[in-house]
Amino acid sequence: MRQTESWELTDEFWDEVKDLLIKMPRDPNKTYKRKEGGGRKPLDFRIVLAAIFYVLRTGIQWKALPKEKFCSASPVHKYYMFWAKQGVFLRMWQLGLSEYDEIKGIDWEWQSGDSSSVKAPLAQEDVGPNPTDRGKKWDQTPYPDGRKGRATRNRNNRSQRP
Repeated sequence: MRQTESWELTDEFWDEVKDLLIKMPRDPNKTYKRKEGGGRKPLDFRIVLAAIFYVLRTGIQWKALPKEKFCSASPVHKYYMFWAKQGVFLRMWQLGLSEYDEIKGIDWEWQSGDSSSVKAPLAQEDVGPNPTDRGKKWDQTPYPDGRKGRATRNRNNRSQRP
């Protein structure tokens, strides 16, 4: 039996989440040249979801999505943004949590959180300037004679004393 990749959707998983996926509605304020149902065939949501998981799992850029394996990157990204805004991925997460809770049980009394290190926007007052910014040109003290890094001699007469 072939092992599935981490972004591939098993039939069992697909049966659980396919009803959560929402078709993108047409914009009522836009005038369309074709009537609804005309144009390209709608995308297969299973392929779109697998492509989204592929991008999230591998960390590649959206435009680097292999077209021959999935489909064009633009509609995949549009569906990702739309589904994220509609809370589809949150509902998937909640569905998975409740299923795991039924099978294994979650100890809701004790939880642990994971975090990432990012710049703290208000930390400047508490810790001072970033040590990696030392010695940058904008922080240097001015020259004692008032010049701003330019030569003090006349360009045309370099032998002239200052």
